[in-house]
Amino acid sequence: MPVCSPGNRRRTGGAVVANGGQGTTRQRSEGPLGDVLVIVPTYNEAENIEAITARVRASVPEAHILVADDNSPDGTGKIADELADADPRVHVLHRKGKEGLGAAYLAGFRWGLERGYGVLVEMDADGSHRPEELPRLLDALPGADLVLGSRWVPGGSVVNWPKTREFISRGGSLYSRLMLGLPIRDITGGYRAFRRETLEGLGMDQVASQGYCFQVDLAWRTVKAGFEVVEVPITFVERERGNSKMSRAIVVEALWRVTAWGLSSRLSRLTGRRG
Repeated sequence: MPVCSPGNRRRTGGAVVANGGQGTTRQRSEGPLGDVLVIVPTYNEAENIEAITARVRASVPEAHILVADDNSPDGTGKIADELADADPRVHVLHRKGKEGLGAAYLAGFRWGLERGYGVLVEMDADGSHRPEELPRLLDALPGADLVLGSRWVPGGSVVNWPKTREFISRGGSLYSRLMLGLPIRDITGGYRAFRRETLEGLGMDQVASQGYCFQVDLAWRTVKAGFEVVEVPITFVERERGNSKMSRAIVVEALWRVTAWGLSSRLSRLTGRRG
């Protein structure tokens, strides 16, 4: 597929295709994508983990699930172990403590890549990412390197969100797009399906960001590396049980990191033109 210039987007099969034109389009491998691993990071999700696991297994029965638990004090890890004992497609990665969303996903990616999975999916444990929409993301993956479940493309929506939360999310995506020159509408979204080749080409060892910023970082790296991104509309549903992990610190980190990346990128291009 051709690369779209910044701000130029096209539709195909209900999805929106975006590539920022910051790199050369990579040749996508043909043939079967391989086994699917759904990575579900958890910290104090005892009220949700059993339900989300059952919904994933019902929606995509052939998929495997990896619960990456950050030593939850509420017993989430123990519940996950019981689920894994009862189902060979459920696995648990016990981590030493709470190190943030980005670190949990990176650990899950490495676990999956080491075991040969061909597709690695990011999904929240609280039900905000509806497992019933996962087949839609997977159906779009043969024509993409990364598929984003998007709230902010036509057909996407949010349910039960306060206006302040929607403002932060929309504003964060808009600011990131402008600073980094990316045409992705929902750059902070965390419902994603990666090809293994995409993750292997992103330089994950250099990723140190967390939260919203982690998602921005991976999307930006994907486009810069020449991979193609497809946004598929989803309905994002606010959690009904447990507490959100969103915090002021996460928002502040995203703001300063995106600003620094954007300014550095502009300076590099300016220096290159002068050179």
